[in-house]
Amino acid sequence: MNDETGWLDRRPGKGTFWLLVGLALAVVGFMLWEEHKGHLLGALPWLIVLACPLMHLFMHGGHRGHGKHGDGADN
Repeated sequence: MNDETGWLDRRPGKGTFWLLVGLALAVVGFMLWEEHKGHLLGALPWLIVLACPLMHLFMHGGHRGHGKHGDGADN
């Protein structure tokens, strides 16, 4: 076999690699969703309830001070 253009030595580019990785993840995600849809949707109300204390901790900073009000200094 005569390889004049060197196409047998070329490797796929990074774009091709990430396209194939994304496609594989999409297929795996779709299959997991179809097989476990009932379990995931059944857990959704509990995840919302769990999100409340987590948001309270992260958004309020665990009630550490809430900042100093009325001290006259600009931050």
